[in-house]
Amino acid sequence: MIEIHKSAADFARQKYDVLVPTMGALHAGHESLIKIGKSSGKKVLVSIFINPLQFENKNDLENYPKSVEKDLALAESAGADGIFIPSKEEIYPGKVDEVSAGELGEIYEGKSRPSHFNGVLTVVKRLFEISSPRMAVFGEKDFQQLFLIKKMVKEYGLPIEISAAPTIRDEFGLALSSRNIFLDIDQKKSAQVLFRTLQKSSIDEMKQEIKNEPNFKLDYLEIINEESFLKADKSTRYKRGIIAGWINQVRLIDNMQVSFTS
Repeated sequence: MIEIHKSAADFARQKYDVLVPTMGALHAGHESLIKIGKSSGKKVLVSIFINPLQFENKNDLENYPKSVEKDLALAESAGADGIFIPSKEEIYPGKVDEVSAGELGEIYEGKSRPSHFNGVLTVVKRLFEISSPRMAVFGEKDFQQLFLIKKMVKEYGLPIEISAAPTIRDEFGLALSSRNIFLDIDQKKSAQVLFRTLQKSSIDEMKQEIKNEPNFKLDYLEIINEESFLKADKSTRYKRGIIAGWINQVRLIDNMQVSFTS
């Protein structure tokens, strides 16, 4: 039976090898992260904490989906050994020692969501400090977040392996996200434009695909260098298309490896 932890003090006696940080509202994407962690043969801890520092909009924070009982059931069925559901006071017991994402945290997602990545890195570092994992698993869907977490681990010299999990999609290619519950059937159909766009073979084709979907409001579309997160050029070895925008005020992001720069 899965063990439930609410206190940071629990980890003085209970050790876990793998951490899967989440904000709850778990779905098949999270399930895949847990299974990747479990495939190492180690003990897996899932954390559920809706981090206030990464929300620039108070309404988004208050309306973020919550489903603790369902989350417990999914985590246990996926093979998690423990689940950590801390209070804000457990994570931030005093003055918050904020981690800066730097300039790379101010572009793309960071440009539209100021201070978001500072909040992400701050909570992830705190979770690492509390649970002392040897490995942590994050999804590729939030590719900029993944990049910045790897960078933070390297800069702080943390002895933690960061494992990247492939994006899990529905049968039509839509990347699974906790925010998808805010989309109705027609909006989910419109949201498929992100996946279709990333499958195109040039930037011009991508832009045309977006124009063909009037319900999608584009924020950014770019081909970046996976190793630097800067704009890719002809010399770039590993290129990735990244896209973000809104459908009826629901923010959606996606990304995929590509072979072109223009």
